[in-house]
Amino acid sequence: MENILNFNEPLDINLLDQIVSVLYNPLSNKNDIKAAQMVLGKFQEHPDAWLKVDTILETSKIVQTKFIALVIMDSLIKYRWKSLPREQCEGIKNYIVSLIIRLSSDPQTYSREKLLINKLNLVFVQILKQEWTTNWSTFIPEIISSSKTNESLCENNMVILRLLSEEIFNFSEEQMTQTKIQTLKITFEKEFSLINDLCFYILENATRASLIKATLETLQRFLNWVPLHYIIEVNGGIAEPSKLVKLLLHKYFPEPLFRNSTLKCLTEIGNLNLGNQQYDAVFIAIIDKFMNQIKFIKPDPSKIPQDYEEGDQGERSFIHTISLFLTGFFKSHLKIMENSLNIPYLTLAHKILVNISNIEELELFKICLEYWNFLSSNLYSDIATFTTTLLSTPPRLQLYKSVLSKVRVVLIDHMAKPEEVIVVEDENGNIVRETTKDTDSLTLYESMRETLIFLTHLDSENTQHIMLEKLQTLISGREFTFQRLNTLCWAIGSISGAQNKEQEKRFLVTVIKDLLELCQNKKGKDNKAVIASDIMYIVGQYPRFLKDHWKFLKTVVNKLFEFMHEPHPGVQDMACDTFLKISKQCKRKFVVLQVEESQPFINELLNQLSTTIAHLEQSQIHTFYEAVGYMIASSSDAAFREKLVNKFMELPNQSWLQIMGAASVKVESLLTVEVARDILNLIKTNNRAAISLENCYITQISKIYLDLLNVYRTYSDHISRNPSIYRETLGQAMRSVKKETLKLLETFIEKSSDKQVIYSNFLQPLLEAVLGDYRTNIPETRDPEVLSLMTAIITSLKHLVHPEVPKILEAVFETTLSMITKNFEDYPYHRINFFNLIRAINSNAFTVFHNLHPQQFKLLIDCVVWAFKHTERNISETGLHILKELIENVSKNSDVANVFFKTYLVSLLNDILYILTDSFHKSGFALECDILRMMFQVVENGVVKIPLFDPQQANFPSNSEYVKEIVVTFLSASPNVSRPQIQAFVTRLFNLANINNNDFKSSTRDFLITLKEWKNHENAELYSDEKNIEKALALKKQSMIPGMVRPNDVNLEMNDL
Repeated sequence: MENILNFNEPLDINLLDQIVSVLYNPLSNKNDIKAAQMVLGKFQEHPDAWLKVDTILETSKIVQTKFIALVIMDSLIKYRWKSLPREQCEGIKNYIVSLIIRLSSDPQTYSREKLLINKLNLVFVQILKQEWTTNWSTFIPEIISSSKTNESLCENNMVILRLLSEEIFNFSEEQMTQTKIQTLKITFEKEFSLINDLCFYILENATRASLIKATLETLQRFLNWVPLHYIIEVNGGIAEPSKLVKLLLHKYFPEPLFRNSTLKCLTEIGNLNLGNQQYDAVFIAIIDKFMNQIKFIKPDPSKIPQDYEEGDQGERSFIHTISLFLTGFFKSHLKIMENSLNIPYLTLAHKILVNISNIEELELFKICLEYWNFLSSNLYSDIATFTTTLLSTPPRLQLYKSVLSKVRVVLIDHMAKPEEVIVVEDENGNIVRETTKDTDSLTLYESMRETLIFLTHLDSENTQHIMLEKLQTLISGREFTFQRLNTLCWAIGSISGAQNKEQEKRFLVTVIKDLLELCQNKKGKDNKAVIASDIMYIVGQYPRFLKDHWKFLKTVVNKLFEFMHEPHPGVQDMACDTFLKISKQCKRKFVVLQVEESQPFINELLNQLSTTIAHLEQSQIHTFYEAVGYMIASSSDAAFREKLVNKFMELPNQSWLQIMGAASVKVESLLTVEVARDILNLIKTNNRAAISLENCYITQISKIYLDLLNVYRTYSDHISRNPSIYRETLGQAMRSVKKETLKLLETFIEKSSDKQVIYSNFLQPLLEAVLGDYRTNIPETRDPEVLSLMTAIITSLKHLVHPEVPKILEAVFETTLSMITKNFEDYPYHRINFFNLIRAINSNAFTVFHNLHPQQFKLLIDCVVWAFKHTERNISETGLHILKELIENVSKNSDVANVFFKTYLVSLLNDILYILTDSFHKSGFALECDILRMMFQVVENGVVKIPLFDPQQANFPSNSEYVKEIVVTFLSASPNVSRPQIQAFVTRLFNLANINNNDFKSSTRDFLITLKEWKNHENAELYSDEKNIEKALALKKQSMIPGMVRPNDVNLEMNDL
């Protein structure tokens, strides 16, 4: 096998074919396959492999071998084209062109070698992206001319033009610079007349079906960017479809063989939104022709779901294209369709879309859902600005009233499952607890919820009527299925906040009463579990209603307590989760005395606590404790709060005292798996209580604090004396206790508002117990939670903790570095937590770094560099944040800045340039640009007062010129850009450093794409800033619509009294 790697000898093509055969033969020996993979990998990576491509393509007898050759060629064009001598580029181009012409000129060969030709076309398009228009300006005339020689060659040329159009107009933004994209687009548009003439000629005269289809498919890719006059002709001020469009409408759309391909072309035209009434007649002509044809093709829209179900792939594809055409057309031309002459078409088209929405095919449903969202939001915007007159309903809304009612039915019947529901029906019809989240379903739910909210705003009475009618049908026993009940209840829960309070009250009271009655009447555990799940989901979505109606709230909570005793899988979990949601939103209601009550509900709850949680699992008890904690913390009476906390924690404290009492007699009692697990659960209960009690938790932790630290020390000492125990069950249980203790302490410190009390009364014993253990234990038993706790201490206590920071660094700095710098994989949690700690010190206790020994500070800088060079995104970005904040802090003091930048600026600049030009670190692009800009500002604005260079070795007029030269030198290593180009780019960046951050990023991005044109990497990360801004604006717009923000994300606390 290795003989093919000898590039000094002629290639043994038979041996290469044999190796490829081994690789692709499923019967080959595993070792032989592995050896073949290794040899072929080396062959493909060899810098001279491309010189063998022509030999392989001409003489190989195996198609897979030829494909490997084309992969090699593709790699050469993308990665090394600009570094090749001009004559070699011309030679490769001419060879590929001649091979494509030879294979596609003969119809039999073209049909037989279709796969190979398709791959050749892709390689050829990569050449075109490099050569056209700079070195091959006559490409379009040449390909048009060759198309007229024979039909099969013409068909393949159409494929090439389609691929080229896709590359330039669809996929170019993240692979080419804006300048080059614009140049190619302008050239394409200028020369499109030749392509247009060819397409028209083929469609008017050709008889070969495959050629016509290829032409229609190519034309489809052109129609969304071609100059307008190729689509619309204006004669004497009157606009009409062009000859080409008329050909599509009148010759090809009625023809069943070409109907689908033609409709895809018409879809592209119909999507055009030109904003000029002059052209409306053209679009009316298109929809007129379409609707007249569709009346014959689909005379009964109600049968479309059946046609889809029973039809072949062509029929299904046609229905799919109908949905794309109608939704795209109406999004662009809805207003002209609302003209009285066009309303019959509008009504019929919406009937078709409603029926397509009922097809059980997810992608089709998503297309229609997107349109219903557009239509409902568009109408909502209208009624938001509608001035009330004698008409009770805006005219536009009246026009769509009937179809919107049908859409409500469709969405209610197909409602996706929300995240909160965990009681589901499996594929066998059994009711079970959901074990994994379906993220696609959750995304669909959010889209459907948003659309239903718009539809409810448009006509809440109709929405209520449909939902209540469906509920009555289910209660009566007619058409009852789990699926129908679930989708209805999920839809009911989804419209929370979209009605006024009075409407919501009437609606919800009816729904809950009916569901409770259904729960009573239905027999069987599965039925009760499903209904219970639905009730809990709905009540959890309406906190505003519950907050305003105490008796209903109390009834709901007591019902949840009942469900907490229900053993059916998932019901108890949902009961606890719903209780937690309600507690967060209605917390004050439980701690104040309500009308007709003898005591606050919290007293009753705490008195019955042991009974309520009797059948809950430990994880459910933890959730329950967090929920009650929110109630207690909301009380404004400090003495009452303290009394409640004592009562609240009575049960866990009794168990804690029992365990500690036994340990005080015999400490070995702690060293059993059962006791360790009991302690673990008690600490988890405390942690969840601490999360919700916040500052009130100090009452509780004061009782257990010293015992907690003693247990931590006991387990630490035991593991230290028996290091191998960490792999055993007991050792793992002890480590879990330690980890949970650290989490509890972190929660307590973060949530407490009295930082001085924490520093004075709690910090010293904590540091003594935790830091010594971390420093002396073996790496495998050091808990990453220690680093997280230290971060919380420094972030929360700020200046108070400055005296302790050196002690913290001494215990964790070099100890942790020795663990994480051996490779990029081991101890992942230690890595991120360590860098978060360094960032916290940098932000809150930067002066501590001043006292580090120079060697220690260098080690710190090295570890920051190591962090931002890490391939793990969160570690890399944390490292970049540290460096950015470090530069900001250093720049505040002139003396510190001089020393720091003299020592580190050049090396850090090279490191930032390295990751900026490295494809593995694109996620940090915005931060990298910020840091680069700050470095340029440091030298441009005179932050450094001393030369960064050695005057005896080099002479520069300023630090700015010196840094420019460093950047130019680094970037000159790329073969794709000349030194003058780089110098111009660097000068532009320096000019922008103090002016415009967005232009700085945009210029850097364009240059990187120029640098990486030969790299086919996804560059979407370079545009993340712009996408985040768009997302933020969309969220802000949504928040203005009642009900659009999920009810449990709305803060009702201000109105809780």
